[in-house]
Amino acid sequence: MEYFLTEEQKMIKETARKIAEEKIKPKRAEYDENETFPWDIVEELAKADLFGVFVPSEYGGLGYGVFELCLVIEELSRVCGGIALSYAGTALGAFPIILFGNEEQKKKYLSPIARGEKLAAFAVTEPEAGSDITNLNTTAKKEGDWYILNGTKQWITNGGEAEIYVVIASTDKTKGPRGATAFILEKGMDGFNFGKKEKKLGIRASATRELIFENCKVPKENVLGREGMGFLITIKNFDTSRPGVAAQALGIAQGAFEEALKYAHTRKQFGQTIISFQAVSHILADMATQIEAARSLIYQTAKMIDSGIKEFSKESAMCKLFASDVAMKVTTDAIQIFGGYGYMKDYPVEKMFRDAKITQIYEGTNQIQRNIIALELIKELTKK
Repeated sequence: MEYFLTEEQKMIKETARKIAEEKIKPKRAEYDENETFPWDIVEELAKADLFGVFVPSEYGGLGYGVFELCLVIEELSRVCGGIALSYAGTALGAFPIILFGNEEQKKKYLSPIARGEKLAAFAVTEPEAGSDITNLNTTAKKEGDWYILNGTKQWITNGGEAEIYVVIASTDKTKGPRGATAFILEKGMDGFNFGKKEKKLGIRASATRELIFENCKVPKENVLGREGMGFLITIKNFDTSRPGVAAQALGIAQGAFEEALKYAHTRKQFGQTIISFQAVSHILADMATQIEAARSLIYQTAKMIDSGIKEFSKESAMCKLFASDVAMKVTTDAIQIFGGYGYMKDYPVEKMFRDAKITQIYEGTNQIQRNIIALELIKELTKK
């Protein structure tokens, strides 16, 4: 389908695809097997200025938006969803600063992110606060010019590798969601340490670690927004970043579809290629249709966000919900087309299947996305 990309957008897309094909594809199986963080790929992305895509130009970025970010994530994820996450996770950590940071914070933290010198991460999830992000046990107590953080964050993308962290902690438990505050932390701060690196089903090239705060001293200047805005910052961050998760799912699905199509065109059974069997060709037709529907939804939602529209929670949730379900369906069907070969690590669809699953879970499970969509529908109804 023709999406009428500008010349700049085509260039961004082509640059990301070139890196994916030439630098990532030859190493993706090795990175997956060894659970190695892809620092050499990060350097390639930095040299190509792709970390600057989502950062405003006044802070050293290229000044593009969510749409261009999605183009990059899609192309990288088409080859490896895990390696792509080092890039996408940095956007997740940068968006709160872009949306709510003051000038000093933006100048200090966004410039090295835009240059790819420092990765970023966003930390809200805890052992008892997954879908229920209001139930935070990480606390921040103000003492003079400092806040003292104590607690643990769990399953943090880019954990241990990133230099810049936006952390949500409770400054007043009695206020519930209104008692959460966002802080900018830097790797190496006193009392800020890392726990175990998780061993995962998929996205194994991405680092997922615990963050541990033991009387961690954070200067008051590092409060993002103001005290009590942590819940709002979290919601706005996820609303803005969910098309990126959807683009990751889309890229994984596209990669699996291309592998399945190519295999079906060459694999012979009963004296003919299996693509000539109606059962197989119908599966491929459904794959292609579902992928294009997801792409249209993601692209249009990303453009809505970039236009400056105020409310986009529903569409953002729809993107993530639909694209991740498509990714799981397409990768499952890709394995079916490959048959027994698809179950083997010698073929990439096995990895794509494993990588796809997490897109239905993180940044809000798909059950949470349905809650968000339904709530927005009710709101729209009551406004009429």
